[in-house]
Amino acid sequence: MHYSSIDCLKTIAIVVMVLVHFAENLSGIQLPITGLGAPLFTFLSGLSYRLWVDGLEADGISEEEISKRSIRRGFFVFAMGFAFNIFVWLPEDTYNWDVLTMIGFGLLVLNLLRRLPLAIPILVAVVSILVSPLLREMAGYQAYWESGYFEVDLTLPDIMIGFFATGYFPLFPWIAYSIAGLVSGTILSGQAVESNDGCESFLSRSISIGLLPVFTGCALISTSCVLLAARPLLPSVLATRFLGGWHMFPPTIEYVLATIGMASLLFGLTHRWIDRNRSWVLPQGMLDLTKTFSRYSFTIYVSHHMVHLWPMWIYGYVTGRETTYYWGKAMSLGWSMPLAVLFLVICFFAMRRIGPDRRLGIEGWMRWLCD
Repeated sequence: MHYSSIDCLKTIAIVVMVLVHFAENLSGIQLPITGLGAPLFTFLSGLSYRLWVDGLEADGISEEEISKRSIRRGFFVFAMGFAFNIFVWLPEDTYNWDVLTMIGFGLLVLNLLRRLPLAIPILVAVVSILVSPLLREMAGYQAYWESGYFEVDLTLPDIMIGFFATGYFPLFPWIAYSIAGLVSGTILSGQAVESNDGCESFLSRSISIGLLPVFTGCALISTSCVLLAARPLLPSVLATRFLGGWHMFPPTIEYVLATIGMASLLFGLTHRWIDRNRSWVLPQGMLDLTKTFSRYSFTIYVSHHMVHLWPMWIYGYVTGRETTYYWGKAMSLGWSMPLAVLFLVICFFAMRRIGPDRRLGIEGWMRWLCD
């Protein structure tokens, strides 16, 4: 089943990431929305996976075939993540563990979790969040970030430590975002919860009216705010080693709870307002825009890095400087932001001409190879 709310949220996520990356990589400036695009994008990958599986099951595809397709898709995205690191971020960043490698591996994990009782994926997500500060402490996180960005020696132990705990998007805690999306999609697909006495519980009522993601999102955001406010009052071992304040690198507990909550809240509100409210319909032009950006979000994510990073690398090389010499200082924000908007406009018209229902680009490759 197609949900316009997911199209809207994918569009928001990809627009946020394009604006943030142009501003940060070209101008060295962090926008106020920095750190909000990737969590939403990763959450939606888990949600979309659940709905994709539901569609295959409705078409009568066997469990074995669904697993095979899931595994192929997971390895495809994981491999694309490595290709992205090599050809966009340059070979020295092959093992920086970007968001694509995380999403690809996440698909393999979701394939294992999707048939289990809902309590188990939730438990896995909670544990992944809680153990992440401990793993970073054991690994010596700061030693990998001495220059302000992730650096790793090409040894198997360091590579695996980066994958699990210290990279840009390590398995712990980022897998929690994909699992949260899977859980939201599972609930959306119609799983009911009833109290022991047979009466409809608050939980089941929340599900039936589509507000459970809203309540969950508000609870997670509130918990994060409480932790941020209480942190100065806590013992230093808890305040610095277990919590850590608001940071994306490393992804602290406060940050993870708030951004999962944000994704859940946004999904709950848009699903209720757009998908469930038959009296309120988005204008056709807005639906076309969000559907186009949603269907080509993978391609846009990769291509926007190529468009703004490759010229910077090439110009640094031809002028005899280090390839990364102009990183963060290529131009002012007054130039980088209009260029980001121009890129998005060109993407829309180019991909609208192709058509949102024709799967070309990276999405087309994945469908052709994996389905």
